[in-house]
Amino acid sequence: MQALQIVFGILVLLFSFVLIFGAPFLPTKKQQIVTAFELLHLKKGATVIDLGSGDGRVLRYAASKGYRAVGYELNPIMYFISLLVTFKYRHLVSVKCKNFWTATLPQADAVFVFLLDSFMNRLHKKITQSFNGKNIKIVSFAFRFKDIEPKIEKNGVYLYEL
Repeated sequence: MQALQIVFGILVLLFSFVLIFGAPFLPTKKQQIVTAFELLHLKKGATVIDLGSGDGRVLRYAASKGYRAVGYELNPIMYFISLLVTFKYRHLVSVKCKNFWTATLPQADAVFVFLLDSFMNRLHKKITQSFNGKNIKIVSFAFRFKDIEPKIEKNGVYLYEL
């Protein structure tokens, strides 16, 4: 019984500590992923970054459409799940068990994010610094940047072009 409590405690810790850095794991529904990529309208071979890649479903979808995908995930359990579900596309997908706030982001054409509202302004600064004037498309599910109007909104997915 004590071993079960320890395992449960570890799981709670792994799934809750990420709140300090962004958002807890909450899977994005397939329809929102499809909508996000419709709004992005990327060319094959484009690179997409998923900040907080969770179970890898956005990465897998991107790769299935011929895009390169880079995911950042803090939770080690979700990181390993991402590796498993994207294994088929390992030539197109890279998953990093890292805090994207402190990482140097690779050059990309688009960023997918499902963060909490309180982190969106900080994200805007991070992306502006990371891409240093290069045009970048950002799709955010459910949450908006405070002082920037989205180019398009569809089904709770916001497209920004910075």
